[in-house]
Amino acid sequence: MIAEVIVDIAHSEIDRVFDYIALSDTQRGQRVLVPFGNRQIEGYVLNLKETSSYDKSKLKSIVRPLDNLPALTDESLQLIKFMVKNNHIKTVDAIRLFIPSDMRKGKVKELLVNKLEVNLTESKEEILKKFRKNAVKQFELLNFIENNKEYYQSELSNKFGSSTVNKFIELNILIKKQEQKLRTPTSEVKEDKINKLTKEQQEVVNQVLEPNIYLLFGVTGSGKTEVYMHSIKNALNKGKTAIMLVPEISLTPQVLSVFKARFGEDVAILHSGLSAGERFDEWQRIRQGDAKIVVGARSAIFAPIQNVGIIIIDEEHDGSYKSESNPRFETHDIAIFRAKFNNCSLILGSATPSVESYYKAKTGEYKLLELPKRVNNQEMPKIQVVDMRSEISSGNTGIFSRQLLNDISECIKHKNQTMLFVNRRGFSSFVICRECGYNAKCEDCDASLVYHKEDKELKCHFCGRRYRALTNCPNCGSSYLRMGAIGTQRVVEELRNEFPDVKILRMDFDTTQNKNAHSKILQEFQNTKPCILVGTQMIAKGHDFPNVTLVGIVDADMSLHFADYRSVERTYQLVTQVAGRAGRADKIGKVVLQTYCPNHYVYRFAANYDYKAFFDREINLRQTTEFPPFATIIRILISSEIEDYAKDIASNINLDITNLKQKYISDFIFCKAMKSPVAKIQKKYRLQLVIRIKQKNSNEIINEIFNIVNKYQKPRASVFAEINPSSMS
Repeated sequence: MIAEVIVDIAHSEIDRVFDYIALSDTQRGQRVLVPFGNRQIEGYVLNLKETSSYDKSKLKSIVRPLDNLPALTDESLQLIKFMVKNNHIKTVDAIRLFIPSDMRKGKVKELLVNKLEVNLTESKEEILKKFRKNAVKQFELLNFIENNKEYYQSELSNKFGSSTVNKFIELNILIKKQEQKLRTPTSEVKEDKINKLTKEQQEVVNQVLEPNIYLLFGVTGSGKTEVYMHSIKNALNKGKTAIMLVPEISLTPQVLSVFKARFGEDVAILHSGLSAGERFDEWQRIRQGDAKIVVGARSAIFAPIQNVGIIIIDEEHDGSYKSESNPRFETHDIAIFRAKFNNCSLILGSATPSVESYYKAKTGEYKLLELPKRVNNQEMPKIQVVDMRSEISSGNTGIFSRQLLNDISECIKHKNQTMLFVNRRGFSSFVICRECGYNAKCEDCDASLVYHKEDKELKCHFCGRRYRALTNCPNCGSSYLRMGAIGTQRVVEELRNEFPDVKILRMDFDTTQNKNAHSKILQEFQNTKPCILVGTQMIAKGHDFPNVTLVGIVDADMSLHFADYRSVERTYQLVTQVAGRAGRADKIGKVVLQTYCPNHYVYRFAANYDYKAFFDREINLRQTTEFPPFATIIRILISSEIEDYAKDIASNINLDITNLKQKYISDFIFCKAMKSPVAKIQKKYRLQLVIRIKQKNSNEIINEIFNIVNKYQKPRASVFAEINPSSMS
């Protein structure tokens, strides 16, 4: 038997199958060790066949399998083919998405521990004769084990000493055996409250029994999570499994807690915040069929779970579901493939669906389901729009409006909780000299440095490089330095000045670097009243705290002025999602939205929670201006440490694209070469070509564009194309 093996080397010249002589137990999807050149490396069996087109005498044999079970299921192998074709990526890059990286590199394996089984075949008196009369430790150990059957060897060694335990093993009183110890991610398991479904919820649960792609449009607090859990229970009752995705790692502890309370050990979790050992063990539990439900962030869509009965993507609009690094993929596309492969339902849930998804639901590609009311019939929190220009003209130059400060005071007075949303971490987003205009920038990136006051440092949020905080301008020596737009650190500092006796917590990228930091912060917030939680997008969605009665949006305009056709959509989504954290139980909620553009139409729609009116305006604008979903955007990004080299490649690609444009002249809406908005990251100069094409012939044109890009894969440059990128920076 011949095995078609792809070796684990990410190089375009090697990204193809090689024939090897299979072992008697070789299986499709198996991870194997194979000879390659003058070394042995890891590979994957993609197929088995009877004969090879090569001379069999020249073929090498597989050395050995690396796992008991094939790492790649038949479904995974089909999905890999789909991704290679549709995402224009290398086969080995697609394969790597399915297997924990440390497992691939051989850095993590099963954690085996020694257990000791008690074997008392003789009486206690007979055993004691084998020891000296003054052997105190041996007597104590014998007394300790006489009523129990099994112990961890480490436990007994710590109590009685290794030599004592080893003597008992030597005498066969204790029999050593190895067993796997699971490294299970910790989570607080709350008491399960199975809420009776409302009529609207039950109708949704009934409808999703029929395999289809569903867009569940439900306001915040409408009970989407309960719908998800009932739908998963229906799948389990049929002997099937489930995948549940959330957008933020910060949401997984809360979701895992709720799901473990309902489904117990049937739940496994997968996300990048796990340790290598935890991720390996959870992956193994899933692959072996010991877990029936996978909960996790984007990467969990590649879980090796089989016989899937339902897939759920919560907060489906969130940009984190699109991978912006190699290999690039859209989670929705992978979920749709898996749903069709398993003939099961896919639920895309959101209070603020993406314009593209809602358009597909309106045109019949998805089936639209709605939950228009909160489960407790509580009114949506009132959103009060505060004009910060008026605050300045009346003498208030602080970052908080008088309205927000008054409402925080009232919230504290009644021992309730406040959440303040700031769409930027750090103390301020830039440092400028008032005398000469010098702007502190990263030496490796074309980006302003962000001042972090607690660390007394300037940090680059692109490459992570750190600099000592400035006291004087390095250009002119002036001490008149101005800090830019506010971040979470500054908001916390000013709150502590205003409310010194109140517990104030901060949740952003900087405060959640340590393991389990997300859950610790959320747990402390849950248990503290009154309390104020300041955070970035991590706090904007999914969290359910019954005592949050006030939400403040410190600067709603931060996402509004990006040079991106989705900036207004993202602003609407953020405002609505953040607002939804207030008034989720029996307490009335309120939202204070601070803006310098109070007359912008997005705030009018958001204040009224009128998504449908917002969608109607936005979709008309997209259609008129020919943007997605009525067109496709392709971005080609070229980067190199040698600026002229990057320019030469960009120029050549531009020439080829110009020739392609002549072939499809009526399909091209826009085509331009330019510097990337962030012109340098990590010492690499960045240029881009932005192309916008009509939907007609788009697949054919995209394939030709990728063929052009593949011509310019060079050792000293990075060249890649992405479709409808979530960020143009």
